[in-house]
Amino acid sequence: MARIAVGGFQHETNTFAPIKASFDKFERPDAWPGLCQGERLLSSVDGVHIPITGAVDHFRLSGHDIVPLVWSSATPSAHVQEDAYERIVGMMLADLKAALPVDGVYLDLHGAMVCAHFEDGEGELLRRVRALVGPDIPVSVSLDLHANVTEEMVRYADALDIYRTYPHIDMGETGARAARHLEIFMSTGGRWAKAFRRPDFLVPLNFGCTDIDPAKGLYEKALPRALAGGGTTAAALAMGFPLSDIAAVGPSLVVYGDSQSGVDAVANDFLDALTKEEARFGDRIWQPDEAVAEATRLAAGSSRPVVLADTQDNPGGGGTGDTTGMLRALLAAKTEGAVVGLFNDADSAEKAHRAGVGAQITLQVGGKLNPGDSPVTVEGRVEKLGDGRFVGTGPMWGGANYEMGLCALIDVDGLKVAIASKPEQTGDQSMYRHLGIEPSEMKVIALKSSVHFRADFAPIAEAVLTVAAPGPVYVDTGALDFDHIRPGVRQWPGTD
Repeated sequence: MARIAVGGFQHETNTFAPIKASFDKFERPDAWPGLCQGERLLSSVDGVHIPITGAVDHFRLSGHDIVPLVWSSATPSAHVQEDAYERIVGMMLADLKAALPVDGVYLDLHGAMVCAHFEDGEGELLRRVRALVGPDIPVSVSLDLHANVTEEMVRYADALDIYRTYPHIDMGETGARAARHLEIFMSTGGRWAKAFRRPDFLVPLNFGCTDIDPAKGLYEKALPRALAGGGTTAAALAMGFPLSDIAAVGPSLVVYGDSQSGVDAVANDFLDALTKEEARFGDRIWQPDEAVAEATRLAAGSSRPVVLADTQDNPGGGGTGDTTGMLRALLAAKTEGAVVGLFNDADSAEKAHRAGVGAQITLQVGGKLNPGDSPVTVEGRVEKLGDGRFVGTGPMWGGANYEMGLCALIDVDGLKVAIASKPEQTGDQSMYRHLGIEPSEMKVIALKSSVHFRADFAPIAEAVLTVAAPGPVYVDTGALDFDHIRPGVRQWPGTD
């Protein structure tokens, strides 16, 4: 039986977003638990579909002694503030130091954390962990598919494993794989040879979805080929998070195996397969007015809803969750049988609660957080109120204990406007059911998400349209002004 320290620190940083991540953002729960430490970590993550839960469950089944450190996450946003980073990392390292000696360390990280004082939050954390435990204690890490993997992450961790699905329905599995890697290191005392590669282009956030090509083929064909390579012990592919303005931004791959020559050969072939797909990472993006018109046309001939993805205001990519472009288009078209949201607007939710169910109310919805936007005046009836506490039911957020604060549903001449008090991408049908909406019965669903919603909403949808209403989760990475990207990287696939 081994003694294993486990912890996690998750943030996906959109450096183009307007709001930074302060310490309190990591303290409070949303869909995932708030900052938790020690034994409370184990009870907080139990049954929740996140990587650390998969790792802990595996270690328990193997009979290991688990030493919980700190786990925390915050909704994606701009840079992690220095105070937040140093306080959380300080807590983790203090707990790890007090726990020594340990036989291994497992960490649940994202891989795209940018701090106010470090471009590479995870690489710096791993450097500090390695300095504390020394060169002989194995360190295994799970990462998000949108990790911007750096040379420092590869250097200081003995193994990095990465989600293979987007929507991320394999988070627990990835944590369990990372746990198995750690067991191998602890039992053999050996380490694997490593090969790390990066292509010279970015993959726009929407088009790394593994339900569609080319990402689907890369994960279903190229990755298995790499894993089957001679002497390969593990391999992982990241699509990168293209909204982080850092040198290491973009897709990458890492291959582990018995020999350096072997992993180099496999990695070169894997990189070639990835590079050949560059020009295929793209598809149509709709403007709000035309998307509403097309959704209305499609819904008229179907019993299934049409889903409009308000991708550029996705809180899961750094959006504020309160931009109004999609709402304005639906109101202008006098759309009925539709629901839009969930808006991050605590003020409007509180006013609806004060008014009560059935009350006629005028609200200034959204438009309060993103520069250049402004609230929309809506007049409607308070149809449903909620406390924001419910359990996720879909493939990605199943078991998540949502804490969204006060929530409200306002009926505006047949258009349902769903409002919450915290930013969270609308990726699970439970978010609407909490407010009395059965998604499958709607004609049009306009939701604030980029891709994750597909896991729970695509099976009920007649069609899915990706819409570029104004917001900071930019679809067109080619239009962004990067200051720190490494030379020669193409910001939009297939372009110079």
